[in-house]
Amino acid sequence: MSGSPDEEKLEELRQKKMEQLQERAEGGEADQAGREAAQQQAEAQKKALLRQHLTDDARKRLNTVKMSKEQFGEQVEQQVIALARSGRIQGKIDDEKMKQLLQELKPDSKSFDIKRR
Repeated sequence: MSGSPDEEKLEELRQKKMEQLQERAEGGEADQAGREAAQQQAEAQKKALLRQHLTDDARKRLNTVKMSKEQFGEQVEQQVIALARSGRIQGKIDDEKMKQLLQELKPDSKSFDIKRR
């Protein structure tokens, strides 16, 4: 390369910057992989807890609810997990108990009142 000293210095700086960017990108990928692994582990723990405390019918009902109303299904799952962790579940939650739980947690569909004056 027959460039001036300034051009050589500029090229050297570019090279260092590229190496830094590559290292950062590789580090970011490792962080993301770690987060994904942690998320998968948490999901597996959640499924194991649900399997342990719900009968097959209750799990099917919860999965059906999650397909139609995902946020509500997640809320019910979190409630079941909270009950399980606090030790307030005796035995397993069967289909009837799941129906009651869904009924209790169901958001009021008639939460607004219209009053005529």
